[in-house]
Amino acid sequence: MTIRQLPGFALRTPGAYAEQMALLHARYDPLFGAGGVNLLERLQVFRVFSSWWFSASLALLLVSIVACTLDRTPRLLRQVRDIRVIQPEPFFDPSLPDRATLTGVTLADIRSVLRANGFHLREAAAHGASYIYGDRHRYTKLATLVSHLGLVLFLVAAAVTTRFGFEAPIVVATGEISTVQSIGTPGLLVVKNLGFSAPRLANGSFADFTTDLAVYRDGQEIARKTIRVNDPLSVAGFTFHQNGFGPAPIVQIHDSAGGLLWSGAVSMTDQANGRPYATLAVPGRDIGLELYLDKAADGRAALLALPSRVVGRKADGSPDVVSLYPLAVAVGETAGSPDVDFTLTLESMDAYSLLIAKQDPGQGLVWFAFACLIVGISITFYRPRRRVWVRMTPEGRTGLVGRSERYVDFDREFGRLLDDLVARRRVEPADTPDGPALPDPSAPG
Repeated sequence: MTIRQLPGFALRTPGAYAEQMALLHARYDPLFGAGGVNLLERLQVFRVFSSWWFSASLALLLVSIVACTLDRTPRLLRQVRDIRVIQPEPFFDPSLPDRATLTGVTLADIRSVLRANGFHLREAAAHGASYIYGDRHRYTKLATLVSHLGLVLFLVAAAVTTRFGFEAPIVVATGEISTVQSIGTPGLLVVKNLGFSAPRLANGSFADFTTDLAVYRDGQEIARKTIRVNDPLSVAGFTFHQNGFGPAPIVQIHDSAGGLLWSGAVSMTDQANGRPYATLAVPGRDIGLELYLDKAADGRAALLALPSRVVGRKADGSPDVVSLYPLAVAVGETAGSPDVDFTLTLESMDAYSLLIAKQDPGQGLVWFAFACLIVGISITFYRPRRRVWVRMTPEGRTGLVGRSERYVDFDREFGRLLDDLVARRRVEPADTPDGPALPDPSAPG
């Protein structure tokens, strides 16, 4: 979130890595200096999520969660399994919190009220007293194991994606094709840009940009969709995202006899001095072209081409490049250079589409982990456990004790439970105004 990260495809080829690091140097050298950026690179700060120290941290977190879960599981099972229906008399002391006493109710009344409030009951008798234990959402505590499973699966999914995932940029101009995997891969996928669109608003900004994308396997079309940002195409385990676009001039190169040497779109994916830039090797010639997109005096798009030839090696082993006379050509024009034996024609201007192909084998685990986490948390907080103990003496005096999780407003629930019991009381002579005063069941203690 703080430091820009290298894209996944930059870690697959040395050329892509060097190109992306050059962009990071341009961004951060003024802030940290070249030495500081080199230090951050060695510390793998620009690829945090694939760095060894981040992976070690995830492994430590995974071990910690598993150890914590294994340590808590026996205690959770005991809390669910071990139930004491009979409690000693001091347990029902009305001076303690969440206690109440009342008379005039029967065991049948207590059973009916507790069941109506969702409690599952157990009963026992000892020393002449009758005991009832009510348990609601008994197994809620075990939901924390489901939540922890979700956390573990998140980390496992991250490891699976890092180890076996695939991400690569695909630059494909309108009408052109490109392979997704390496040549020779069984079931090789090929994508074709059937049409690119980038309409503009009245203020000149782009309203949207879309690509009519087709995917082929073994020469057969297996999927087609007009993709846009946040609306990718998923097929054969891959997801193709619309990531960007740029200029792709359509050029032709002819030799001095008029023979065609090269024809097609040149995707200008780089920039130099603020201008779209690309390089092109001329087929059949030992000459390369540096192409810069500019504008002619009349406003038409124009290409500035700088030819060069490698004539040998310098003492340090680097190539010895000789620059040749440049040439410039506007849309619809043809131009040549006295130093080369070919001409360059700029037929028209088109655009390339930049796609990101991703294969994420950990995606299914992520969704399952998310479901486990949500289910576990929902059960824990929306179905908390409540417990009630009831003791009725032979004289008909009833003591009640309530227990719940700390995030439950149990005072209100316990009060409502007591109100239901009071509504069922049967008035006895001993309960007349001349009889003994009973504590208010809804009062604390």
